[in-house]
Amino acid sequence: MLSGRCDVSLAYVSSPLDRAHDLRLQPEMLAALRARGDCVVLRVRGDLVETDGDIPHHFSGAVAEGEIFLGRTADGRPWFAAPAPEDVFLTPLRGLMLAGNISAEELSILAQARSLIHWHERHGFCANCGSKTTLTDSGYRRLCPVCKAEHFPRTDPVVIIAVTHGENMLLGRQAAWAEGMYSALAGFVEPGETIEQAARREVFEEAGIRVGAIRYVTSQPWPFPASLMIGLVGEAENTDIKIDATEIQDARWFSRQDIAQMLNRTHPQGFHASHPYAIAHQLVRVAVGL
Repeated sequence: MLSGRCDVSLAYVSSPLDRAHDLRLQPEMLAALRARGDCVVLRVRGDLVETDGDIPHHFSGAVAEGEIFLGRTADGRPWFAAPAPEDVFLTPLRGLMLAGNISAEELSILAQARSLIHWHERHGFCANCGSKTTLTDSGYRRLCPVCKAEHFPRTDPVVIIAVTHGENMLLGRQAAWAEGMYSALAGFVEPGETIEQAARREVFEEAGIRVGAIRYVTSQPWPFPASLMIGLVGEAENTDIKIDATEIQDARWFSRQDIAQMLNRTHPQGFHASHPYAIAHQLVRVAVGL
């Protein structure tokens, strides 16, 4: 998975599921799996997950409209996702991640469930002709019965890059973030771009820094709503920062000592890195060899 050292605490990357693609076209076999006593259904609405207290609720009742087959664990246990009804207790997925009360494996399954349910919540009608679409392939395709257009779940690629210049690193922040938090610069890959071109464009647009050599480190599914974070480390070719205030609030160079203190949340000015569950934290650590 990695071309650089990276902490295993990354969230959403530890799914144990065999997605069992061959079963998606076999409704009778899926129905038999759904009827098993050990079947798990995770119910989701928006960024919220149905919970029992501070852990996800494993629903096992009647089949709901819009249920999606997620896959099977090594012991054959089937997992599904479904839209959560209005009258159940719901908890934000981010809160479940930060609380640390569930396993990394189930958190990763929740990310898959949340991303798929979110896509179905917003793609009930055909983008080609406007007709109502139907869920098929157990949730991995929607079909328009009128124009026959097929629609597939979407994942948006996002580049995120820790840029270094010697012992220093470029980090930025957005106004909406927690006070004092600085992170690696990031942005969506645009049509017709390579990963490297997107990373160089984003850094130059946001901070006026030209990036030369780039190396890949790792990736992370990010289910808010359904992105794939592509983690990179790059080398700056200049140091004069020119901020695009419409993109970010601030950007600055931090020393290796600053970075170490920010990772440990001991920086004297209150600056800090993102949470260890996030790819940005791990990229910063890898880029300066901490």
